[in-house]
Amino acid sequence: MTCLIKPLVKKNTIPIDLKLHNDIRAVERARFAHQVAEKRRLIKQYKMERERQQKLEEQEEIKRLRKELIPKAQLMPYFDRPFVPRRSEKQPTVPREPKFCIPRHKTIRCCRMSCNDMSGPSQLQHLPSSVEKTEALYKNRGLQ
Repeated sequence: MTCLIKPLVKKNTIPIDLKLHNDIRAVERARFAHQVAEKRRLIKQYKMERERQQKLEEQEEIKRLRKELIPKAQLMPYFDRPFVPRRSEKQPTVPREPKFCIPRHKTIRCCRMSCNDMSGPSQLQHLPSSVEKTEALYKNRGLQ
């Protein structure tokens, strides 16, 4: 019979300190989240400071405008030198007669037909001007 030999006793194994990628990534992510939170806090603080400065500027502007709007007494004008208007050096304008006739190329077709149908000179093409009327009056009275 064979005798069973008892196996040798092994030493206890010492576990190795494991570094998992998840743990490393979690630390980096926490550091990044902290940086983002710090940036947001600085941006928020900067915005609040800017708003406060703008509010102060607006209040100063309102104070300045209110100060300017206070009515103040105007100085009395000097009446010791009378105002004498000078005669204008420009030539007076020469009035022109209005043109009451409508050129043929600007008349409407139906108007052209009706104008062509009329016998004699068209009323649209020749209207006596006021100059002609006054000349006729002078001739009739014998003033010219």
